[in-house]
Amino acid sequence: MVTDNWKSRTRRVIEIVAIILFVVIGVTIILQTTAPSPPQGVPPKEKLTEARYYQKLGDGMVQCQLCFRKCTIQEGARGVCENRINIGGTLYSLVYANPCAIQIDPVEKEPLFHLLPGDTTLCFGTASCNQKCLFCHNWHMSQRTVEETDNIALSPEEAVTMAAEVGCNSISFTYNEPTVFYEYMYDIAKLAKEMGLVTYFHSNGTINPEPLRALLPYMDAACIDLKAFTEEFYLNVSSSELEPVLRTLKIIKEEGVWLEVVNLLIPTLNDDMDKLREMCIWIRDNLGEDTPLHFSRFFPAYKLLKLPPTPLETLDKAREIAQEVGLKYVYIGNAPGHIANSTFCPQCGELIIKRVGFIVQQYLLKEGRCAYCGYPIPGIWD
Repeated sequence: MVTDNWKSRTRRVIEIVAIILFVVIGVTIILQTTAPSPPQGVPPKEKLTEARYYQKLGDGMVQCQLCFRKCTIQEGARGVCENRINIGGTLYSLVYANPCAIQIDPVEKEPLFHLLPGDTTLCFGTASCNQKCLFCHNWHMSQRTVEETDNIALSPEEAVTMAAEVGCNSISFTYNEPTVFYEYMYDIAKLAKEMGLVTYFHSNGTINPEPLRALLPYMDAACIDLKAFTEEFYLNVSSSELEPVLRTLKIIKEEGVWLEVVNLLIPTLNDDMDKLREMCIWIRDNLGEDTPLHFSRFFPAYKLLKLPPTPLETLDKAREIAQEVGLKYVYIGNAPGHIANSTFCPQCGELIIKRVGFIVQQYLLKEGRCAYCGYPIPGIWD
C-alpha cells in the first residue's frame, strides 16, 4: 500500500514536471518564432535604391514628399515610416525588393467585389507604415521596422515572373501601407502591366497627389480605407489626418481607376450614425453612387483588445443609411454568411454574385450586365 502511494506521488511529480517543461519549451519556441529579428545594420548605399519624391534642403537635410507627413530627415535618420533613410544627403528606400509578405489571396479578401470575382492574386507587403493605427490587425508587419521582420530578396522582375508561375492573373500591394514601399510597388506595377496582368493596391489613402498620379496609370483598381469621417478619430486612433484621404479618393476617381471604399466600424470610436450618414453623402456626391462601400466588422486587435466586436445590428444600420442616401453597392464584411456579402442588382433586386466569406458560389453577370434584367453593373469583370 505504501509502495503504491509512493508510486502514485512519484507519477504525479513526473507529470507536473513534464507539464512545466512542456510549457517552458512551448513558450520558448513561440518567443523565438514571434520575436523581432535582431538589427542587422543598414546595408551600404550602393546596395540601396534611391527614393523618389524628396527634396534636398542643404546641410545634409532632406524632406520626403511621398506622403502627407513630408518628413524632414537629418543625416543618418529615417522618416516616420522607418523605411526611408538619409545617407549623405540622399534619401534611400530600405525595403526596395525586400518584401516580408508574399501570398496568394482571393481578390475578395482586399476587399474588392467588382474586380475579377473568384480570381486569385499574388500579394506583396513589406515592413512598416506611415500610420500608427491602434486597431491594426497586421501590426506584426506594419508596426515593425525592416530589421524586425523576416524578408526575402525579390526584384520587380522576379515578382512579376512569380505571379505568372503560380497562375495569378493579378498582383496586389497590400497588408501594410504600400506608400512606404512606393518605388518597389511602382516598378512591379509597370512591369506587370507590360505583361498584361491586372494590378491594384489597398491603401490608407495618405499618399501625396504627385506620386499618386504617377502611379495610377499602372493600376487597374484601388481599395482605400476611409477609417472614419472625423479628424479626431484620425488624430487619436491612427496618428493621421482625414483630409489627405478624401483628396486621394477624389484623385483616383478623376483618373478613372476602379475604386472601392472600406470603413471598419469600431464600437464607440467611429460608429456614430450621424457621422456615417455624412460620410455616405460625401461618397455619393464626390465619388458617385456606383462606388462600392464595404462596412467591415471590427474584432479586437493590437492595442484595442478591450473593445468588443462590432454588433451586427450596427453594421446593418450603417448599410441601411448608406442605401437610404443612394449608394447602390453597400457590403458588410468580416461577417461570413451575411447576405450583404453578396451583390444584388440595384434595378431588379436579384442576387447576381453570391459570396460566402471569400468564396464566390454564384456568378450571374453577362458581359458586365445583370443576367436577369440587363442592368449594367460597374466594375472590371473580364
